[in-house]
Amino acid sequence: MAADGQRRVHAWLIEDREYARQEARRGRRHAFGHLDPHRTALVVVDMVPFFVTQNEYCRGVVPNIGRIADTLRRAGGTVAWVLPGADGQPAVAVEFYGPRVAEMYRRSGGTGPLRDRLWHEFEIHDGDLLVEKTAASAFFPGRSPLPDLLAARGVDTVLITGTVTNVCYESSARDASTLGYRVIMVADANAALRDRDHNAALHTIYRTFGDVRPTVDVVAMIEAS
Repeated sequence: MAADGQRRVHAWLIEDREYARQEARRGRRHAFGHLDPHRTALVVVDMVPFFVTQNEYCRGVVPNIGRIADTLRRAGGTVAWVLPGADGQPAVAVEFYGPRVAEMYRRSGGTGPLRDRLWHEFEIHDGDLLVEKTAASAFFPGRSPLPDLLAARGVDTVLITGTVTNVCYESSARDASTLGYRVIMVADANAALRDRDHNAALHTIYRTFGDVRPTVDVVAMIEAS
């Protein structure tokens, strides 16, 4: 993949005391030790130029997202690209952000065909899903077609990647868990603005809503199934 500015990957961390807590609770470190690729979807959240060009951590996770996507497709799984949608944003956004910033976020997903709005380094295949969301979460009822599309494919496990870790990504992971998905947060395939923001979100997901694994573990799980 071609370089587009400096790339960085977060120094991600789950504290030993949290690993110990989960091991004492369920007898193992990780909630999900295996997955069925045919029932698994890689969900890539908001990897569009608006976010990627502004954050070297976003550029840093592009290769890992691509590696997981290629591996999962070969194994018969689903890759879903989720973009910010311009229509359907709540009116309260203007009050909360102010009109200028609200409009900036409303337009953050770009215009034109969905394929053309993704970050240019990604390879989109015909079998991939391309959807918009009009909320922070890709899984909030009524704000994205993604849950229905995944249900139609029999998906029960989601590997959530993208940006921003502690905003749209974390919101998506929480709602996916509430809907009953097996959630795996890919620690080095998500990007925030700072390590501490990123790691706080990892901690929350690992503690309550899903598992947290690096790319190498996720790829090994796919290939072992």
